[in-house]
Amino acid sequence: MPNIKSAIKRVKVTETKTLKNTIRKSALKTSVKKCKEAIAANADVANDSYKATTKALDKAAAKNLLHKNTAARKKSRLAKALNTAKAAK
Repeated sequence: MPNIKSAIKRVKVTETKTLKNTIRKSALKTSVKKCKEAIAANADVANDSYKATTKALDKAAAKNLLHKNTAARKKSRLAKALNTAKAAK
């Protein structure tokens, strides 16, 4: 544990930010998982789920939780899966 006051504060701030980022990443992963499940089940809500997941990915990229190219890749793969599922329907 640091002795200097500013270093103590940095540790606290880092712990807080790490916790928030972990929560946000977990929520994002859950959103992506639910979207994949909806697409696989050919559910009617797949389109709405895709839109919500896309929005979440964009926000995560804006907040630097994900690299922008990672978010773009995930969105692209979800869109491809959604279009394939629609074509098979």
